[in-house]
Amino acid sequence: MDFLKKLWPTTFKVKEKDIVSLIVQLVIFLVICAVLGFLIGILAGIPIIGIIFALLGSVMELYSLVGIILCILNFLGILK
Repeated sequence: MDFLKKLWPTTFKVKEKDIVSLIVQLVIFLVICAVLGFLIGILAGIPIIGIIFALLGSVMELYSLVGIILCILNFLGILK
């Protein structure tokens, strides 16, 4: 569990059965991913460097998906 807290520290700020903290963390994940995804999408158009940015975008999307899932699990009280 400590490993998860080091990689996704904001997901553990969600309190159990507190909808406001869940929505705040979900909005943070979605806004950051949307802005970074837009920037990575622009940079992915560059021919040589585009492959690296495409991979970076995929890793960022995976990180945010796991973060959102951990937020929901923490909200439901499954994670302690």
